[in-house]
Amino acid sequence: MAKIFIETERLILREIISEDAEAFFAMDSNPEVVKYVGIKPLTDISQSAEMIESIRKQYTENGIGRWAVIRKEDGKLVGWSGLKLIKEINNHQNIHDLGYRFTPDYWGKGYATETSIAVLNFGFNEMKLNTIFAYADVENDASNHVLRKMGFEEKETFTDEGDQCFWYELKKENFKY
Repeated sequence: MAKIFIETERLILREIISEDAEAFFAMDSNPEVVKYVGIKPLTDISQSAEMIESIRKQYTENGIGRWAVIRKEDGKLVGWSGLKLIKEINNHQNIHDLGYRFTPDYWGKGYATETSIAVLNFGFNEMKLNTIFAYADVENDASNHVLRKMGFEEKETFTDEGDQCFWYELKKENFKY
């Protein structure tokens, strides 16, 4: 049984398990889903299995990693959301990064906002973090909108895997949800 970390009004955020590989492959093999995330669409389900192994390793090594997002109404996995410890990025070390990714059928339903509020509350209140970071491709209007709505402050642009990204920072005292 997968450990549940957070429940929102409509969603459950739980650990990602090996049985999620099929749903993750369906999501990450879609070119529209990975358009702004610096990876090519997956071509084999074994790539999803490897990704899940890597996330599960993060749980044990770092105490945190992305979580599967499950709709309460039908138990369907619709994406992932959560914090990730990044050892080094954009001249920063050991930062906690907010991220999310959803299957296109579930875009525009407020899931990124709903999960971000819950995850940020978890990070600030349970993990006692003072600052959480995020970044998004400058052309990813939807993600940038969510991050700004959460109160993230755009600090600069930087290049990640050849893509121009906005670098964001959110201090606990500036989080209003």
